[in-house]
Amino acid sequence: MEEKKSDITIGNHLESEHVWKFLDGSVRSAVILHSAAIGYGTYTPGWKWSLHVGAQTGNTSENHIGYILSGRMMIQDSSGIEMEVGPGDAFEVGPNSDAWVVGNESCVALDFIPI
Repeated sequence: MEEKKSDITIGNHLESEHVWKFLDGSVRSAVILHSAAIGYGTYTPGWKWSLHVGAQTGNTSENHIGYILSGRMMIQDSSGIEMEVGPGDAFEVGPNSDAWVVGNESCVALDFIPI
């Protein structure tokens, strides 16, 4: 009898093998599914992508889709336009952007990367 392969993929960020610690102590994990990766990040006050991720990796940012669970973040596009996002806000920003935590509370966010 042929075994059926399931179309269901389950992952848990608490058990993920894909974990990154940034220069300021912020942490991001990712779960890799069939068609997308979902990241879960906790970014500490003072965290800034260009200083704590870009400087660590030597890369510029790529197109980014995110959702804020708690805290606040400023998003800056490649032309310098800034917009603040907070709990419940979904956003998409193009490559060569920057982002940083606003205020004294950590920002917890999801990010979505199509595979």
